[in-house]
Amino acid sequence: MSFFEVVASLVTLVALVSWVNRRWIRLPSAIGLMLISALLSLSLVALGRLGLPVAHPLLELIGAVDLDRAFLHGMLGALLFAGALHVGSEALLGHWRSIAGLATAGVIASTWLMGSAAWGLLRLIDLSVPYTACLLFGALMAPTDPVAVLAILRDAGVPKSLETKLVGESLFNDGVGVVLFISIADFGLANGTHGLSEAARFAVREIGGGLGWGALLGLIAFELLRRVDDAQVEILLTLAIVTGGYALAARLGISGPLAMVVAGLLLGDRGRRHAMSDATRARVDDFWELIDAFLNAVLFVLIGLEVAALDFPLHSIAAGLVAIPLVLGSRFLTVGLLIRVLGRGLAVEPNAVRIMTWSGLRGGIAIALALSLPQGLERDLIVATTYVVVSFSILVQGLTLGWLVRRLRD
Repeated sequence: MSFFEVVASLVTLVALVSWVNRRWIRLPSAIGLMLISALLSLSLVALGRLGLPVAHPLLELIGAVDLDRAFLHGMLGALLFAGALHVGSEALLGHWRSIAGLATAGVIASTWLMGSAAWGLLRLIDLSVPYTACLLFGALMAPTDPVAVLAILRDAGVPKSLETKLVGESLFNDGVGVVLFISIADFGLANGTHGLSEAARFAVREIGGGLGWGALLGLIAFELLRRVDDAQVEILLTLAIVTGGYALAARLGISGPLAMVVAGLLLGDRGRRHAMSDATRARVDDFWELIDAFLNAVLFVLIGLEVAALDFPLHSIAAGLVAIPLVLGSRFLTVGLLIRVLGRGLAVEPNAVRIMTWSGLRGGIAIALALSLPQGLERDLIVATTYVVVSFSILVQGLTLGWLVRRLRD
């Protein structure tokens, strides 16, 4: 398939799946799109095994899309910028201590806890997996997914202050999780020759550089935006920040996701208030809401379709089922400990730990990171296990989050 045919097929499929969800199923977008796409994928697998040619075009589409590159090096920057743009930095400043702790210490602790527990539990079901591979699984599962969290929290009825913590954590912890994942992967592939000091320098450069680059991008964009009053030009400037800024971050070897979050937060507050007229602000909001909705739909359709290309042996399904309570338990322990430490002197919402545990959704970032692994380091097992956990996270946790919040409030 040519590039245009891939794009045309994907846009058409996303539009049809979105229409079916809105017309008949009426689930929250992220949940409905992934459910329909997963069912479509299972149908494709069945039709393909029966030798029916109707499945061939969509199976070819799945093979033509490199999800980890399309997401990590394409969609992720725009999704994070759009999410941060509609949150703004002032909403997060009052909870900065909790957000910073959850996005850093929380990710590191969850990675170690999940990796170590997975290594022990997998041995109990006669799966001997290297400790480095288990740590990789912990690193890709530790951060909550901002795309899934932002899409589902809007309809869940979570208390506003707790929603702010969850959104802030999800916006920042994916950048930390990606850096940690890359460090562990490089360490494992190099058989430990890089050393902890080099991994620490890499993390500092990625995280510190990403935060600084994002602040610089935000300030440059603000100065450019306040000198014109033309909605089309200002939309193009924000688009340039996302595409050019993210691409240059990759060239500089710093975290593009963190840069987009910081730039979006700065423009979401200061830029919207002081650099845009009311008419321009409305058009910029409409543009990025459309981009956000479209890319969310594309992402969840692609995630659902990926199942058609995966091999699911029984041992990987068993590993996924074992990993679900492991992921939830690790999140409960780390969030509970951090809330206890960081919540001293702060108002902590009732049942905050239980709500934050169940709303810690995993999504496209986890699957894209798993797919980015080269052969070796138990890649196939990690990918299949990750898909099982992500499916449970979005379909079960996402569907029941609103019910849980209402039950805990009563």
